[in-house]
Amino acid sequence: MNNRRSFLQKLGLLSAGVAFAPSLLTSCDSSKPTNTDNASADASTDTSTAGTGTGNARISDIGIQLYTLRELLPNDVKGVIGKVAQAGYNDVETYGYSVDKGYWGLQPNAFKELLQANNLVSTSGHYEFGQYMKDGNTDIVKRYIEAGNIVGHKYITVPYLGEELRNSADAYKNIAEKVNKAAELCKASGLKLAYHNHDFEFKQYGNTTGYDILLKETDPAMVSFEADLFWMEKAGHKPVDMFNQHKGRFVMWHVKDMDKNSPDLNTEIGSGTMDYKAIFAQAQTSGLDRIFVEQENFAAGMDPFKSIKQSRDYVKNTLLA
Repeated sequence: MNNRRSFLQKLGLLSAGVAFAPSLLTSCDSSKPTNTDNASADASTDTSTAGTGTGNARISDIGIQLYTLRELLPNDVKGVIGKVAQAGYNDVETYGYSVDKGYWGLQPNAFKELLQANNLVSTSGHYEFGQYMKDGNTDIVKRYIEAGNIVGHKYITVPYLGEELRNSADAYKNIAEKVNKAAELCKASGLKLAYHNHDFEFKQYGNTTGYDILLKETDPAMVSFEADLFWMEKAGHKPVDMFNQHKGRFVMWHVKDMDKNSPDLNTEIGSGTMDYKAIFAQAQTSGLDRIFVEQENFAAGMDPFKSIKQSRDYVKNTLLA
């Protein structure tokens, strides 16, 4: 499942206009609404608790990581965002921001206006941190913060780092150091930094893993984690165990399911093998603040918008009921 990784490596700071065959893409890619009037009617009328046993009434909004729709989005930003809202989502997590091209050709103010027109917020964004990890120049981080504040993010999220940046325990210590530094900048601007996992962070280095190092050496007051639940399980770790071991640190989740016949592939939430009822029952232990549905591949012939609505409805009507 290296396609997502290859995508991000090629992406750099530019991200518009690339299309992929969804059957070939099987890997992965945060949360401050500044205007609560922009929540959809579905969210504004929902006062239910966030799933059995969560004890967190805030988790009624459902977000989507827009990477799910990467094949369609660059060519029709307004149309895709409109259909995301029609599918019942309240929140979108961005990816691929470019200082020059903004969000798929829309600068932050214009993208914010598009979200408002569709009663959406964007509480998190995935931003490219590879170059910063190499040279420590915080200029690009400041640009991300500036854009994120305009759009209304709560979290600036590190989505992926190339293998050359994470090939040893010392490399992960360097990542943790730079994440803490970037988190200080985020905090000064009213944001939080988050780190999104894949499976490779769980690689063993002696008696530790890259993920252990990140959790141990980042400041819990400033650095949060976005738990990609699929990748945790793919790496052989149960999300509920992680929540109990590091209580309150996993403020965001990527919710995607594992195909029953092909565990390297995603499928619609509730149709796969992951025990999401048990996972959602531990939302409070996790520290959950936002959830984002993500699906990195679709079955042949599946309408992507039908797929995302199916996943959203299962989360809303079963997991958050």
